[in-house]
Amino acid sequence: MLILLDQDGVLADFEHGFRCQWADHDHGFPAIQPVFRTSFRVQDDYPEHLQEQVEAVYQARGFYLNLMPISGAVEGVREMLAAGHDVRICTSPLDAYRHCVPEKYEWVERHLGAEFVRRVIVTKDKTIVAGDVLIDDNPRISGSRKPTWQHVVFDQPYNKSAQGPRMTWSNWRATLDICKQPLDKTQSD
Repeated sequence: MLILLDQDGVLADFEHGFRCQWADHDHGFPAIQPVFRTSFRVQDDYPEHLQEQVEAVYQARGFYLNLMPISGAVEGVREMLAAGHDVRICTSPLDAYRHCVPEKYEWVERHLGAEFVRRVIVTKDKTIVAGDVLIDDNPRISGSRKPTWQHVVFDQPYNKSAQGPRMTWSNWRATLDICKQPLDKTQSD
């Protein structure tokens, strides 16, 4: 199975990194705790007058590079590979990409190894990337094409209302088994 994994919010803990960086500066507004987040885009959960300050946090040099892996993510990726899956990272860069793009590659090298860097796909339109499954915390993936992959929502507080298969790093095997069933049935027909 060709598995496409989003990076931020699936492998790298964007939420924790953002809250830590936000707390390091006096914004006059507390960091919103994950259980209270309702929007995929973090800035949408903050008052409008703080939008630029929110964006400045995740656009800063070192932000993406210093994100911690989500618990179980690195081990899960290695287990997927060991199980024979073709695993790729399919990540979208910020429009203000200067630090984001190289740091995403550096993050992969740091946590998954230099050989995994060749498995990184950076694109603003994930619908043009072929795969069997896209595991992404974004509940609504849109683009220029009808995707070839099945969208599996990586469980986060801000995407609780999303329909379809859901995954965490503790249930990835069962989720992939469910996703694989229609493919196996189709191939045998």
